[in-house]
Amino acid sequence: MLAVLAVGGVAWQRSVVAVEAAQPAALGPYTGGAVVAADPQRRGPTTRIVLEVEGQRFESWIRGRARSGRAARLRAGDVVAVSGQREGLDPDRIGRVRWQHVVGELDVAWLGDVRSGGALARSSNRVRAVIERGAAALPAEQAALLRGLVIGDDRDQPAAMVERFRASGLSHLTAVSGQNVALTVAAAGPVLRRMRPFARWVGTIGLIGWFVVLTRAEPSVLRAGVMAGLGVTAYALGRPREPPRLLALAVIGLLLADPLLVGSVGFWLSVGATGGVTVLGPRFAARLGRLGPLALPVGVTLGAQVGVALPSLLVFGRLSLAGTIANLLAIPVAAFVMLVGLPSCLLAGAVPWCATVVVAPVGWAVRWVDAVATVGAAVEPAPPWTWFGWAVLGVTVAVLMRPTGRERELPDSAP
Repeated sequence: MLAVLAVGGVAWQRSVVAVEAAQPAALGPYTGGAVVAADPQRRGPTTRIVLEVEGQRFESWIRGRARSGRAARLRAGDVVAVSGQREGLDPDRIGRVRWQHVVGELDVAWLGDVRSGGALARSSNRVRAVIERGAAALPAEQAALLRGLVIGDDRDQPAAMVERFRASGLSHLTAVSGQNVALTVAAAGPVLRRMRPFARWVGTIGLIGWFVVLTRAEPSVLRAGVMAGLGVTAYALGRPREPPRLLALAVIGLLLADPLLVGSVGFWLSVGATGGVTVLGPRFAARLGRLGPLALPVGVTLGAQVGVALPSLLVFGRLSLAGTIANLLAIPVAAFVMLVGLPSCLLAGAVPWCATVVVAPVGWAVRWVDAVATVGAAVEPAPPWTWFGWAVLGVTVAVLMRPTGRERELPDSAP
């Protein structure tokens, strides 16, 4: 109880400090250097960019085809000379961007010289540039989807693709998750297993940290990275590694470190999906024995759907019915893309003459995932038929989860 009260007290104090820090320290004109805090997002002739000015973040909307194109070429960590006016945020924007620590808006008059940031930013940007070159061997839409599946870079995905992935319940595939982290560590397994225990732990933690930096430390990858780091540490120390326990510790630790994460929809969805998969998934699978080898994937998919139900309904106003089937068809192939896509893009980007051949198998897999999303979005019913479909699915699952006659007899026959 004392520990709970102590954590609660620290959380309250950290929340107060975070909210106070989310207020702009100074408004008005500014001319000088600004750090690009996140990769710019281009939306038609406009580019959204978050700039860090004197230790605080400001949102900027760069308009005009030439200026917007120049801003879109910037990368996180770059330092750019700017001149503009710092203003407060509109009230309806505050809740949407506060989790990014944005305190105001910077109306940019001009963008000047650009120089690269620190060593970590430069190295991650170089690797991402190689990945982009390798993925470019595919058609534009498939290349954008490949980058989303591998490193969570969804900036170039067209609006139609974003919408069909949401409608089919597959949008989580383009947000880096624990699956990406686990597959990255698994790919490095042959090297890590040759190390001594302490060196292996340091190497694994370093690899996870590097992957978090490479994928821009989005809320979903922060959750996945911290959870993976806790799991690796628990294994090294011989401590329990139950996923629900690791998830709880990761969430508590992240919210203590950054209370504003609670405002991120991506964080809600990541935590909800992980909780549904790790807590509800095995229970559903255990009761769906009638489905044979499909019991585990169906159970895990249902658990994930239940886990994201509340944030999906509150934020997007819908919960994909087709997603239950779409995930069963897409996830195994998407896992192949996540495992093979990163080394394939790196090789293709480093050796351009073989790029087409190297990324061809990944391209076929990406096309399959996109096809599943397309069909899922096409068959997704509109309300009220969606809710009728969920009711039918709920009744079907309840019937399948009923114990068989033999299972009902087992307790009576036990000594």
